Amino acid sequence: MTQSWTTMRQVAQDMIQERIETIKPLSGDANELYEIVKDKDTGEHYLHYAYKHLHVSDGSEENFHQLLPLDSDDVLGIMFSNQGYSYPEHWKIAFLRNGPDQTYVWFDPSDIHEEDDKERKAAEMVEMLRQFKAAGQTDLESVKKLLDQIDKKLNDGEV
Repeated sequence: MTQSWTTMRQVAQDMIQERIETIKPLSGDANELYEIVKDKDTGEHYLHYAYKHLHVSDGSEENFHQLLPLDSDDVLGIMFSNQGYSYPEHWKIAFLRNGPDQTYVWFDPSDIHEEDDKERKAAEMVEMLRQFKAAGQTDLESVKKLLDQIDKKLNDGEV
């Protein structure tokens, strides 16, 4: 049986070109393209995003390709229900992207989203401290209440 790309750390570009077939073009222009594609050997579906990058310094162009695994509900949703698919808004799980050495590697965007979440929580806590300082209430009960709110924010994300 043919190996799924989802089980491989790297996937050779030649293998992808050999096994991929377009199921439905979605949108595109001279600089970018979205389409639903299928691995002919495994039957797995992917959202293919290709874009052209122009290097302003020397005028050269570079093409990039990314493949987002899709389950059958996503395929149907994109094809028939106007489900969003644009990059990066809808690319929240690990996807394959091509590199300079003729291979595709997995990239997990969740690390970026975790950092964004940490920064958001830190900013919210700074605002809580600013409001606490502005209120001028430094008694034990007020400090305890503030620390409880910060603890809750760190653990639950809610105050």
